[in-house]
Amino acid sequence: MKLFQITLVVLVLLINLAVVFPSWAESTLSLTSNPSYFEVGQKVIWLYKSRADSSDVQRIPAEIVKLSSKQVQIKVSKHNNEFVNRWVNPNKLENPSKVKQSVL
Repeated sequence: MKLFQITLVVLVLLINLAVVFPSWAESTLSLTSNPSYFEVGQKVIWLYKSRADSSDVQRIPAEIVKLSSKQVQIKVSKHNNEFVNRWVNPNKLENPSKVKQSVL
């Protein structure tokens, strides 16, 4: 009787794993097809406001350096050819290829 119970538990676990792995794969595919998905090294445009209450938005070219769950670290060029890293909200970034497609 013990052998039957062990076999039944192993069979249920195998069936569970067979169902779970495809569902994980689908969530990964939807993440990469998301238009707001960013990669390290990707060129982006930072929509910068000098003050929160300002209506003037500056479009600054940048490159993604690091990714976290809530923010993205970008590298921005200064006037004297030095670079500065800034943590920004991903909603404040645009993909340049997406901008070119919408203009055309």
